[in-house]
Amino acid sequence: MRHVDSFEIQPPTPPSHNGVPRSAWARARRRVSTWHRPYTAALLLLDFAAVVLADWIAQEAFGQARAGFYNAQADPTWFYTVVFLLVPLGWLAALWGNRAYDRRYLGLGPEEYKRVIRGGVAVTATVSFIAFATKTDLSRYTVGFALAGALVLVLFFRISARFVLHRVRGRAGHAGHRMVLVGTLPECLEVYVAVTRNPAAGLVPVAIHITDGYAAARGIQTPVPVYAGRDVLALVREVGGDTIAVCGSASAEPGELRRLAWQLEGSGVDLVVAPQLTDIAGPRVHIRPIEGLPLLHVEEPTLSGPALLAKNLMDRVAAGLGLLLLVPVFLAIGLAIRLSDPGPVFFRQPRVGHEGRTFRVWKFRTMYVNAEERLAGLVDQNETDGMLFKMKQDPRVFPVGRFLRASSLDELPQLINVLWGEMSLVGPRPLPADDGDFLGDVRRRLLVRPGMTGLWQVSGRSDLSWDEAVRLDLYYVDNWSLAYDLSILWRTVGVVLARKGAY
Repeated sequence: MRHVDSFEIQPPTPPSHNGVPRSAWARARRRVSTWHRPYTAALLLLDFAAVVLADWIAQEAFGQARAGFYNAQADPTWFYTVVFLLVPLGWLAALWGNRAYDRRYLGLGPEEYKRVIRGGVAVTATVSFIAFATKTDLSRYTVGFALAGALVLVLFFRISARFVLHRVRGRAGHAGHRMVLVGTLPECLEVYVAVTRNPAAGLVPVAIHITDGYAAARGIQTPVPVYAGRDVLALVREVGGDTIAVCGSASAEPGELRRLAWQLEGSGVDLVVAPQLTDIAGPRVHIRPIEGLPLLHVEEPTLSGPALLAKNLMDRVAAGLGLLLLVPVFLAIGLAIRLSDPGPVFFRQPRVGHEGRTFRVWKFRTMYVNAEERLAGLVDQNETDGMLFKMKQDPRVFPVGRFLRASSLDELPQLINVLWGEMSLVGPRPLPADDGDFLGDVRRRLLVRPGMTGLWQVSGRSDLSWDEAVRLDLYYVDNWSLAYDLSILWRTVGVVLARKGAY
């Protein structure tokens, strides 16, 4: 932590750009941030290799791969040229046309994958049109397998590349954006906390430039150096930044943001705006420019409709299949519990569910039968805040129960609650019915069914504070979607295998 009173105010430097348009032939300076260049080159090679591999597998798997190519058996040169050169290049062109290599979409969020899928659809449509227009008699199985296989492999390679990128960002702090935050100190610190919460995002604040005066920050400890009264572009170059983030009310000052954008033209420095509208996912926000004023239109959360029906159907089907497949696992766990401590195999506790309705949650018992009586003597050893009681070394948990908790196997019986419609696969965790009155923001969690896993679980589980857990649950309620549910389920696998925050 740093004290801002160690920095001196320097007189403002006149802006280097006055908004006069440059020559259309003048070449702007290259971007200061360059991490995306080698990453994009690697994606180009991986995408090309994915399509070649898919075409080769299709050729080897189907005997009619060369159907439609004139004299392909005698001279396969044209066939190989089309399959292993022109088609992969066509894929790259389609992906590029759908902006699947745009640096703004690489490394985070589902937008990159959506654009890859759009590119795959474009390739499929193009191949179909060419075959129809030229009356080429192609093997439908071969072409279909090659196209579908290429899309799957491209997505798989991109997921793998993103995993490597996130590891590099998380461990070494490279391959990201060095940001200078501009605004009042409270607004900048709020943005700092938000962008550093997820190191995989690659956003690294390196300095704060306050707009409300040096005295407002005197003596306050800050995680990065704080400056005031400086030319922002000069400050960015001084601290080695490549991005300016205008926070909160600083973006609302008439003309200031526009003049800053003018100043940055040709500098290679990125400009982003962090409005005071927080915890709202991108799909709910739409920009509607009216007379030069960009209005942010925020849609209501989707808490009903066809998407919710699809979610409920997915929950019931997955829960039913899961219970059938996990019968041997249930029997083994039940036997281990009975051998560890005589008593019931399952533990059922009242929890608060959708719209405040109370239900009894199913779990494998992990504590001794007298655990509830011993709780009163352990309350002062609670290691978490808020409405939950957690101890890393809870003496009420028997050894097998400790393993079940660490591996999250004790939660599997909640598939019964999902099958009965009391819970969902993904949602806020159900809280005990006698631990609070669920007033204020916490009550908003009850707008959706509680889940076996959720954003809270994949973001830290028991290691998070109560306020942070509530914030994540409310974010999920306001921004859930089927794609988001699938993403959380996928992240749950990694969290469970790593046993993060489970005790």
